[in-house]
Amino acid sequence: MKKWSFLLAATLLLGACNNDEVKQQETDDQVHEQHDHVTGDIQEETKSADILPSFLDEQTDLMRATYQIAGQAPDILQWMPCYCGCGESAGHKSNLNCFVQEIKEDGSVVWDDHGTRCNVCVEIALSSAKMHQEGKSLKEIRQAIDEHYKEGYATPTPTEMPA
Repeated sequence: MKKWSFLLAATLLLGACNNDEVKQQETDDQVHEQHDHVTGDIQEETKSADILPSFLDEQTDLMRATYQIAGQAPDILQWMPCYCGCGESAGHKSNLNCFVQEIKEDGSVVWDDHGTRCNVCVEIALSSAKMHQEGKSLKEIRQAIDEHYKEGYATPTPTEMPA
């Protein structure tokens, strides 16, 4: 249940979000490996989803919380499409890829900074997590996301439907 406490925190942050949010401090024992992705996105590997990438150091609490949710809830976001155009521009397959490029077998995470520059990505991730916390099924969440973003947004990522 620890991981879902981030959902509540993000929901509260979403409601109280402003430009003067205080940056959270990163612990000294975090190990990072940074990569530049061919699309211009920064990708950085950390030892686990509990360790956020250094490219979030200057970001808001809301952004950091969104990345925490993405790292802790890939089983939700992998089923949600993104409607910002990143499927075509960056080759993303789902909303998860806006934040996490890969979770390796050893538990290390390759983070992607795409989400730090895209409100659509953040909105989809936070609303998906909130709906999941409210007890909605993956299919219900997916239907709500598809319905909300069906007009006026870019072509969605080629995301499979949840079973």
